[in-house]
Amino acid sequence: MLDQAIEEVDKLRTNDGYIDTHLREPLVEENAFVRMPQEDVPPPSFEDAWDVLPQPFWEGHEGAIDCYRGAWELAFANLRRPEPESGFVASFIDTAFNDCLFMWDSAFILLFTRYGRRAFDFQRTLDNLYASQHPDGFICREISTFDGKDRFERFDAASTGPNVVPWTEWEHYGDTADSDRLGRVFPVLVSYYRWLRRHRTWRDGTYWTSGLGSGMDNQPRFPQRPAGEVGWPERLTYHGHAVWIDACLQQILSADLLLRMADALGRSGEVADLREERDRLSLTVNERLWNDETAFYHDELADGTLSDVQTVGAFWALLAGLVPQEKISSFVGQLEDPKRFGRPHRVPSLSADHPEYDPDGGYWLGGVWPPTNYMILRGLDRAGYHDLAHEISREDLDHVVKVFEDTGTLWENYAPERTAPGNRAKDDFVGWSGLVPVAGLFEYVFGLRADAPSGRLLWDIRLLESHGVRGYPFGKDGVLDLSCAARGSATEEPEIQVRSTVPMELVIRWEGGERTVSVPEN
Repeated sequence: MLDQAIEEVDKLRTNDGYIDTHLREPLVEENAFVRMPQEDVPPPSFEDAWDVLPQPFWEGHEGAIDCYRGAWELAFANLRRPEPESGFVASFIDTAFNDCLFMWDSAFILLFTRYGRRAFDFQRTLDNLYASQHPDGFICREISTFDGKDRFERFDAASTGPNVVPWTEWEHYGDTADSDRLGRVFPVLVSYYRWLRRHRTWRDGTYWTSGLGSGMDNQPRFPQRPAGEVGWPERLTYHGHAVWIDACLQQILSADLLLRMADALGRSGEVADLREERDRLSLTVNERLWNDETAFYHDELADGTLSDVQTVGAFWALLAGLVPQEKISSFVGQLEDPKRFGRPHRVPSLSADHPEYDPDGGYWLGGVWPPTNYMILRGLDRAGYHDLAHEISREDLDHVVKVFEDTGTLWENYAPERTAPGNRAKDDFVGWSGLVPVAGLFEYVFGLRADAPSGRLLWDIRLLESHGVRGYPFGKDGVLDLSCAARGSATEEPEIQVRSTVPMELVIRWEGGERTVSVPEN
């Protein structure tokens, strides 16, 4: 028996001599990406793709259209073929930061590049992360594009996260109704979710992460010792024994979306654990992490008290749909309070009344970030605050376009107190900064939001100038030409022209009215 035990242990021994005792996640066996052959198809150039991309127009706002084009030009310049030794399975859009593919960045990049899917299958960028999944479900948050190696050891507090990829895949499904892809990614995403639950929770089931793991590197989430005493700044790499509000909210959102995926795929019986955790964690967040005095969600510190930090990460609560009705008005009101988040360029990543708030941005000490702004827009949409979503999106676009006109490029983040890049911020960052002039323009300035599985497109029209999109992708293969004539007032019923290559329903909404048009294939 001892010999048999030794033999079994030897099977677990890795090439470097360690014994691998990580618990295997059964659903990883369904991960088709780890066995997928590498597709070495050269990505198109911007010049070849431009005519296939959607073409917006907006009377009197040529600067926004120029910025839109600039975003795509930078995006296509960052397309890469997989290196032979990387283990990557498809061409992809690079994060535009270093020599790694980032989980957090990629998830947000694809939320705007989905509009370019007729020119290039950007969604396959995530396939390279899925191909790197470990048997226990772990996926590293940074993976080398050259040799495919994880940049962090899995039990490093900064090794993975945030868990927002299910949102990206669900949005892709909403745009394309591609149930085949949904079925392929589902076991990967559930396995990763369960790894986080196993290795990123405290004994009460709440979640922790780190500055790097949260994606919001240098926020003052907990008291720290001087960097010289501990090497890397603790805010980047340590959990602080805190309950992290954003990590909890992202798990609630991901559980909810995975449950919806399961319903769509007929696999609901396999994820009852996610439903239980979503409901329990939602209750915990509202009972323990909400502060009535600040009308805000906070981290819980190691001593059991609530942090005084108000981070933009708390607004994941809107997208997760867990803010009680009696609290939501005061919570959303923080976005209009000039003492907190209602600054000249919304939405800063840290409330303006915090001692470490930096009016120039200071990275995550106040910088305005395209990914968190987009998260807030989607959250306001879900909560029914459509006017405010449009207002913030217009404001954000105006700042980004003006900086584009002044500097000729898009930046990683922006200053909250003036129209300028953040200090510090990378330039040519597309990267997720394409969210503002592409997804923000289409969804919250123009008001176009697709529901391809239902065959429906909502057009929530708020602009008075003539505007629209030619070549708007809808569903798997549909292409729409959409045009709205200029109006004299917001209450005037819009005059719409639409052509579609597939039959669909167009829901037209304006101030004081709504009508639905059945659009035939033509």
